[in-house]
Amino acid sequence: MEVFCSLSWTHSISPRLHIPHPFSVGETNRFRVICSAAQSQKANQMTVSVTGATGFIGTRLVQRLHADNHNVCVLTRSKSKAETIFPGKKNFPGIVIAEEAGWKDCIEGSNAVVNLAGMPISTRWSPEIKKEIKESRIRVTSKVVDLINSSPQGVRPTVLVSATAVGYYGTSETQVFNENSPSGNDYLAEVCREWEGTALKVDKDVRLALIRIGVVLGKDGGALAKMIPLFMMFAGGPLGSGQQWFSWIHLDDIVNLIYEALSNPSYKGVINGTAPNPVRLSEMCNQLGNVLGRPSWLPVPDFALKAVLGEGASVVLEGQKVVPAKAKELGFPFKYPYVKDALKSILS
Repeated sequence: MEVFCSLSWTHSISPRLHIPHPFSVGETNRFRVICSAAQSQKANQMTVSVTGATGFIGTRLVQRLHADNHNVCVLTRSKSKAETIFPGKKNFPGIVIAEEAGWKDCIEGSNAVVNLAGMPISTRWSPEIKKEIKESRIRVTSKVVDLINSSPQGVRPTVLVSATAVGYYGTSETQVFNENSPSGNDYLAEVCREWEGTALKVDKDVRLALIRIGVVLGKDGGALAKMIPLFMMFAGGPLGSGQQWFSWIHLDDIVNLIYEALSNPSYKGVINGTAPNPVRLSEMCNQLGNVLGRPSWLPVPDFALKAVLGEGASVVLEGQKVVPAKAKELGFPFKYPYVKDALKSILS
């Protein structure tokens, strides 16, 4: 294709090339269109390094990038796990999987880096787990930032999209939080502040988008995978009081938001990764009951959640009403603005 693009279709072509008949104007234009499209596709092609690529969001993001013919480097600590999720020769040819020793080469060859790594918080917390929840995020973010900053100017990525969470705002049943709201004073708010502070150390000529992600709803993972068994066991009632706010986002929308942040220079600074219509948990459970064809009347008691999640139950029992003011201002098109439609798409 590049050979065709470099040729001028005239009779002055080298005599060593045999052309059986002159090209018509239509054929010439057709070649120009094909060449132009190929060059445009190549110009828009990105090379993206992704941490947390084997997680719930990361897996879907890598699939999307690969489907759109971008080059992807999976930055992982477990090559065997990554190769199970992204079997290269069969379904993901061209994806590079790199353990930590190879991260430097990947990052220096990338246009952009997406940082999603971190131990899941929907687990039973112990002092050791709490320490790892924080340190896993700080450690990987710090390494990524150091590798970007030490990259030579000509091969340094120009974009870092780094995950954080709505836990930054703390919890409240009455307040509404947007990107300008102050941070809370609980454990998760502290984790998010340090997480974001580490990402903010990236060189100032690198565009940084900090995505404060809400509860991600999708198939085969995330919050729903943990909520549905409890929900079915307790006749579909709300978790705890049901009055706590549930700031959610569909998996497709958070992937699309990150994808847009990679290429759109307007996406910078803090952006809330939540749907535009947060709901109280009682409404979330009503909608879930409707989709599953289950009643929604017997609340899941606090003690049941605490038995499963320990101190980590606070993620579900306490919430915050977070709105995506920046994404709406930027005109981001949410595919699933309402939880009812999101749940139908996931569970029907």
